[in-house]
Amino acid sequence: MAQMVKRAFKYRFYPTPEQAEELARTFGCVRLVYNKALEERTRAYTLQGRRVSYVESSARLTAWKRSGEYDFLFEVSSVPLQQ
Repeated sequence: MAQMVKRAFKYRFYPTPEQAEELARTFGCVRLVYNKALEERTRAYTLQGRRVSYVESSARLTAWKRSGEYDFLFEVSSVPLQQ
């Protein structure tokens, strides 16, 4: 019987100051969107007993971006915000 060899690789990357700033901005926006979506999901479940779908959350993200209060969300890629 053949034995399977497991391997692991560690990678380290050293971003430039510009990349580090962009990463910090992106992660900050992702955290904000995640927390707002979680708050809405919790509220909907607690008050109405219903679940919020991905489609509803995605629509809310669009609404937040267009509200004017969260204009800075346009500065980062929408892919990590939606995920």
